[in-house]
Amino acid sequence: MNDARVIKATSGTNLGGASAHNRRVMVDALRLNGALSRAELARATRLTKQTVSNIIEELERDGLVRSQDAVRKGRGQPATPYELVPEGAYALGLQIDRYVSRCIAVNLVGDVLVRMSAELPAGNPEKGVPIILGLIEKARAALAETATDTEPRLVGLGVAMPGPFGIEGEDDNEWMMARWQNYPLLETLATGTGLEVARQNDAAAAATAEKLVGSAHGLQHAVCLYLGYGLGAGLILNGELYSGSNGNAGEIGMALAPGGAAGLPFVEPLEHQASLASLCNILGIEPSDPELFEKIERAATAPDERVANWMREVSGRLRWMVHLLETVFDPQTIILCGGAPRVLLDRLIDHMQPLLPSLAARRARNMPRIQAGLADPWAVALGAAAEPITRAFDPRFSAILKPRVSP
Repeated sequence: MNDARVIKATSGTNLGGASAHNRRVMVDALRLNGALSRAELARATRLTKQTVSNIIEELERDGLVRSQDAVRKGRGQPATPYELVPEGAYALGLQIDRYVSRCIAVNLVGDVLVRMSAELPAGNPEKGVPIILGLIEKARAALAETATDTEPRLVGLGVAMPGPFGIEGEDDNEWMMARWQNYPLLETLATGTGLEVARQNDAAAAATAEKLVGSAHGLQHAVCLYLGYGLGAGLILNGELYSGSNGNAGEIGMALAPGGAAGLPFVEPLEHQASLASLCNILGIEPSDPELFEKIERAATAPDERVANWMREVSGRLRWMVHLLETVFDPQTIILCGGAPRVLLDRLIDHMQPLLPSLAARRARNMPRIQAGLADPWAVALGAAAEPITRAFDPRFSAILKPRVSP
């Protein structure tokens, strides 16, 4: 093994009662760095060698970790590297958008094994939920064909959909998907699938995907600026996704944008201007169009004055938002990502230059203030699938806390 190798890892604790946290720390270190020896794990996590050995043996018994062939280095004893077993766990991810639902199955290391989608009737959860349950059933059956014993290792179902959550609105409010918000969705999905179900907004799911396989992989502090039908921000703070008290952290699309030429202090919500919905309106593309991604990609690639005007308007709004996010959260970087084509994200970033001055404009930076991330209509579903994996295996402060016992 290489002594000079820089290993990314969260510190464990040798205090009693922290075994759950230490297991998560070990799995996270192997996910971030690939195969590591026990000695490397001990150095990186600051755990004792005995603690590392005990946890490795436990993870091996649980089918989550396996050893590789021993590697001889110099005059010392051969070191045995350990790696995660991809088949050690599985999860399902479900994106519910206004016109489509996407379902993905992943393994422990984030490999996509199954992906399928179904059209949804607009604003009608009563008709849409049976379609979704059928989609999940098909995805589980397809997953079962990829390996043996997938069902016992299925750790949960992650659901991602546009927020904000818990806000009262009219049933015909298309931006907020009000009828879906008022429907007992999580309870219905849990009953219909028998799985543990958790929900996050689409921007948070996009950030989860970036953390697992994208530009936020290995970062402790990042903001993922998600451009989809609306606009949102997924917040990665101290290596964990921050969702807020009601799951609405990062709903920046609801922020009132500064006024323009009319001199008004604030105008409509930011996402009414900076979103794919506004671009679709300008281009005359129906958001429900199955070829939406391809049509936007063609429009963004070809010379089109409508796209250029939209870029100029939106980039100014996003420059202001980047400045605020850097000021409030001090991230290592901001990642522009979402269901938009990569050419659109790249052009937006170019139009945003130069960025507004902020405390992030330091000479010693080792990564750009803003960069493009995943540009894929499946990114939100991938993040939804990653959520049960991260909930079960990633280091979290809550894993250190002793559970409260009711008197």
